[in-house]
Amino acid sequence: MVSMRALKMGLCVLLCLSAIACGGSDGTSGGGTPPPPPTSTVNTASVIIDGGPSASSGSVNTMFTTVTVCVPGSTTSCQTIDHIQVDTGSYGLRLLAPVLTLTLPVEMLASGGSLAECTQFVDGFSWGPIATADIQIAGETAKSVPVQVIGDSRFTNIPAECSGTGGTEEDTVSTFGANGILGIGPFESDCGDCDTATHGLYFSCTTSCTDTTVPDNLQIPNPVTHFAVDNNGTIIVLPSVASGGASNVMGSLIFGIDTQSDNASGTQTVLTVDDNAELLVMFNGQTFGNSFIDSGSNGIFFADSSITTCAAPANDPTSQIVNFYCPASTLTLPVTIQGMNGTMTNNLTFAVGNAINMLENTDFDAYPQLAGTLPPGNAGSFDYGLPFFYGKRVAVAVQGAMTTAGTGPYIAF
Repeated sequence: MVSMRALKMGLCVLLCLSAIACGGSDGTSGGGTPPPPPTSTVNTASVIIDGGPSASSGSVNTMFTTVTVCVPGSTTSCQTIDHIQVDTGSYGLRLLAPVLTLTLPVEMLASGGSLAECTQFVDGFSWGPIATADIQIAGETAKSVPVQVIGDSRFTNIPAECSGTGGTEEDTVSTFGANGILGIGPFESDCGDCDTATHGLYFSCTTSCTDTTVPDNLQIPNPVTHFAVDNNGTIIVLPSVASGGASNVMGSLIFGIDTQSDNASGTQTVLTVDDNAELLVMFNGQTFGNSFIDSGSNGIFFADSSITTCAAPANDPTSQIVNFYCPASTLTLPVTIQGMNGTMTNNLTFAVGNAINMLENTDFDAYPQLAGTLPPGNAGSFDYGLPFFYGKRVAVAVQGAMTTAGTGPYIAF
């Protein structure tokens, strides 16, 4: 599972130390501005970049949508949940248990154990059982889909293989920064070979929890691949954002590629990705092979020792996660992105602003120039997060999906 959500949590450190409230309390619905109802197009859901599920969340550059979940087969035992983060760098629907008012059936293994998962992020982990739900987003429905319920009070015995991964236990709305996450990356599930090998992800729980293999049909899938139609990928459309930032930025999450009149391919650049959903990025005279474009990262993260990082208290020296850049003036930097198909983007640039200056305006929550260093151990990467999506129409095609622009997995813009 590819995800840099931890960088968002690192930014919360920056916000807190800049005298802007961070964190929040759990609840059954968000305290921020809920995304508006889906548009009249069956395959289009609205998205919003705002301050998060509560007034004190302090989220920035985080894109949210609204999801309805139902007990499988029911049309009445349903709940609509706002502020679900949209993440092209992970897979599956994961809901925070404190928000969920439904009781969803937990998946059982043939051995008799309940199935649970340890979802690992850069700065921590989330733990909870795998349940089954019907999922509706806009007019699309996926039936009887495995989802994770993070922080379920019935599953508090976290195995050492999970808690020992280090970092924060992100099992509440305040630590997670959202009411859930919708992973819509370019593959069908979060673990391709967990049916034959263990990776410290899935666990069988009885009185204790042990690492286990799990059949494909019980693994957490990208729910888009379970829609009856419009199931070969997604398109995210966001407007441009002023250099200094903006608040409550609205956009669209379109399901399907070349399946409806509103999701037709055009003359966009198509970059295929490898088995880890990664690309090549050429920056500052170097080629970074473990790079990716990810709506779940809230900034642009790369290594450049020539750019001034923010001084304390804007960075927490104890976090060891990420420092944000604070150049004296805005920088415009060239970058080239190459797909596994050899296609290269030329003449691309991105801007790096002063994080402290941008975040002084506490009314804003969308920043196209927010950038920082990489977490330890990621020196060979370039993480082009949500700022990449501003002012673009970005398609993510699922592996093996046929579109007029090519066969997935790819990202196109």
